[in-house]
Amino acid sequence: MKITIIAVGRIKEKFYRDAVAEYEKRLGRYCRLEIVQAEDEPTPDRAGAAQAEAVMAKEAERILRHIREDTFVIVLDIGGKAYDSEAFAEQIEKLGVQGVSHIQFVIGGSLGLHEEVRKKADLTVSFSKMTFPHQLMRVILLEQIYRAYRIIHGEPYHK
Repeated sequence: MKITIIAVGRIKEKFYRDAVAEYEKRLGRYCRLEIVQAEDEPTPDRAGAAQAEAVMAKEAERILRHIREDTFVIVLDIGGKAYDSEAFAEQIEKLGVQGVSHIQFVIGGSLGLHEEVRKKADLTVSFSKMTFPHQLMRVILLEQIYRAYRIIHGEPYHK
C-alpha cells in the first residue's frame, strides 16, 4: 500500500525532522511512504476571521493540488472520529482488503483546514480533542501508522 501524508509547512525543528526520518525508515518495510509539504501561508498575529479564512483558503489551494481522485483521503481534524490504536489499525487493514492501494492523510496548518479540504475527505479522524502543533502532529500520525502496521502484522508494539 502507498501512504501519502500531505502536510502544510516545513518542519523547522531538528528533533521533529529526526523523528520523521526514523518513522520513514521503520515504515519502509510495511508500505511506500511519501510526505508532501504544502507551503504554509504567513498568518498575521491576532488574525481576524476574514484573514484566517483567507489564509486557510490559500493553504487549501496548495493542499488540493496534491489530492488525487484515485485515493482514499483521510483528513485529520479535531471534529473527526476518534479511534484507539487497534481500531485505527483495523481501519487501515480493512481499506487494504477492500482494494484501496493508496491512502492520503491530510494535516492542516496552524489555523486548521479549510472546508474545501474537508469536503474531499473519505474519512475524518481526530487524534484528540487537544490541539497539537502541526509539526508534532506529523510525528504522531507517523507513529500511529507504524503502530497500526505492527498490529496488523501481529508484531509486538509498546502499549
